[in-house]
Amino acid sequence: MPRIRSYLLGAAAALVLVACTTKEEAVTTPPPPPPPNPFDSPSTLPFEAPDFSRIKDSDYQPAIEEGMEQQLAEIDAIAGNPEAPTFENTIAAMEKSGRMLMRVSKVFFALTQANTDDTLQQVKADEAPKLAAHHDAIYLNARLWARVEAIYAQRDKLGLGPEESTLLEVYYHAFVSSGARLSDADKEKLRDINKRLSMLQTDYDAKLLAATKAGALVVDDPAKLKGLGEAAIAAAAQAAEDRGLKGKWVIPLQNTTQQPSLQSLEDRGTRRTLFENSWMRTERGDANDTRATIVAIAQLRAEKAALLGYPNWAAYVLEDQMAKTPATVETFLDKLVPPSTAKARVEARDIQAMIRKAGGHFKLEPWDWDRYAEAVRKARYDFDDAQVKPYFELNNVLENGIFYAANQLYGISFKERKDIPVYHPDVRVFEVIDADGSSLGLMYFDYFKRDNKQGGAWMDTFVDQSKVLGTKPVVYNVGNFTKPAPGQPALLTFDDVTTAFHEFGHALHGLFASQNYPTVSGSSTARDFVELPSQFNENWALYPAVLKHYALHYQTGAPIPQALVNKIRKAQNFNQGYSMVERLAASQLDMQWHLLPADVAKPDVDAFETDALKKTHLLMAQVPTRYRSSYFTHIWTLGYASGYYAYAWTEMLDHDAFAWFEKHGGLTRANGQRFRDLILSRGHTEDYGDMFRAFYGKDPDIGPMLDYYGFPKKKH
Repeated sequence: MPRIRSYLLGAAAALVLVACTTKEEAVTTPPPPPPPNPFDSPSTLPFEAPDFSRIKDSDYQPAIEEGMEQQLAEIDAIAGNPEAPTFENTIAAMEKSGRMLMRVSKVFFALTQANTDDTLQQVKADEAPKLAAHHDAIYLNARLWARVEAIYAQRDKLGLGPEESTLLEVYYHAFVSSGARLSDADKEKLRDINKRLSMLQTDYDAKLLAATKAGALVVDDPAKLKGLGEAAIAAAAQAAEDRGLKGKWVIPLQNTTQQPSLQSLEDRGTRRTLFENSWMRTERGDANDTRATIVAIAQLRAEKAALLGYPNWAAYVLEDQMAKTPATVETFLDKLVPPSTAKARVEARDIQAMIRKAGGHFKLEPWDWDRYAEAVRKARYDFDDAQVKPYFELNNVLENGIFYAANQLYGISFKERKDIPVYHPDVRVFEVIDADGSSLGLMYFDYFKRDNKQGGAWMDTFVDQSKVLGTKPVVYNVGNFTKPAPGQPALLTFDDVTTAFHEFGHALHGLFASQNYPTVSGSSTARDFVELPSQFNENWALYPAVLKHYALHYQTGAPIPQALVNKIRKAQNFNQGYSMVERLAASQLDMQWHLLPADVAKPDVDAFETDALKKTHLLMAQVPTRYRSSYFTHIWTLGYASGYYAYAWTEMLDHDAFAWFEKHGGLTRANGQRFRDLILSRGHTEDYGDMFRAFYGKDPDIGPMLDYYGFPKKKH
């Protein structure tokens, strides 16, 4: 029961008790009321940032339930408004509803991803079906749908601006795709499906988190870690001590199939164990095995799509994306498969030759690829990650690289705020200041791997930008870089550097938002558009004027030698056949799961995976998919179902955009301002194709992407 209602009932019970006491006892001072919930009202901190000094685990559940009750009351008032439906009294009113629920949800789901514990996981499990039912209570509300439908029918006569027109389209599509046009009987079926999906997805997250932790490599002989280097071995010892395994060494798993340490580990048996721990993490037939869970999710999604009139989940999802249809996605992916697999086969031959040259008498396996690919890269380019890591110290990368590039392009600057409470000591907070001196918002960085953090890297918001709500963005980036031993610097690989630039590109999308309404603000865009700002921002990591500003030796301060920069550049496209195949394989696994019709027989996960990769010509024994189906969290709980292709799709857009920059002078304020004005500040306020054409001058072109990878273009 919501906290306020609970308190009122408690007061009534106290009055009954008082009536049964003596007169002297009756004047006893009543107990003080419970303290207010920190989510009852907007935070009083700058930019309404969450006040983590006040928030306790016990605050979330009552705030979520009270927030749902408040929003349903607001929605009921909108639906029951006796006035004729208008954009303002219906669509805009819905945008202003649910503020308490949004406040608590933003923080709660951020922490269940980045800093969870058993209490939060239990609250998540308890509330997931209730939140699904809450969504249905809004989008299956017949009176509310009648108002939205009436406004939509007159949209051409209302004189709405581009943002309002898009918002109306978004709401109309949301109601239709949520089942507003279904019969009452089918609405009940849909409610049941949604409830079951929410519970399965919560179950999946819990299993994956536990399986990933349990899958960490634990060794009791440091000789097995030969090749890692002193700092990495010290970090492994610290990770073991943190788990209560003093005298051992632990290498935690990251979310992808391949693990960074496979590149350095000399002992082949250790490499194989680490790889197999990763590959089998959720397929051990134990309590953390996710296979039955993902099959149930896939089947329920197919059933839901059919109920809503779609042939499969992919068709349902893609309708409002930039690509629009599964056929468009399949055509796009198919163009990349032949050049990618051809290049990967050449790479495999080169690596096998290197194994023989090194005296190895074994066939190349997935756990060998990274180590011997690195040996090929060293031989070919005289380059390895150990050479560059001393020049990529995390603070320098952030403050003198990422922030510097943003300043040069967009004129913004950053001021660290140590007065803003954080949810973990590793987190840093910065105020972002615009070129005119005004404050844009706040930016949080949480970069280090923890056992209670999901794998990967991501961006999201604690507070969305909205002019009608009077809010500015409070944005965060989360990563999973290896935390150094105490007193040691955090040194990054160039891939890590690229990840940091990538996630900050998402942050810029949120920080530069300039919308009236939160639903279409900032990075609230289609999956196959939202990755454009992030992938585009990666280009500045190696841009000469930026690189020389941050790539400084952590001990001497010496700039990275040009010869080493040249090696990085020459090596950039090395191993890209492998990289593209593992990503295409994941993209096709996603699509094949979500092209399943509702009446398909229950699939065997491993057989389905093999067949899907064979069918799409991506089954390569030495190149495992970036994510197996059973730990592919992007598509089961992170909203990328039928959308993982978006990384490749937006990479095409990114290469087009950067080609435009190079043609027009590169890193300049004028170019940055144009990209900000036409892409970064637009949110979802117009058609994505129109938005991109306004910047690029024509439709997307796969040519610059193929050129970047050195892939041959198909002759016409």
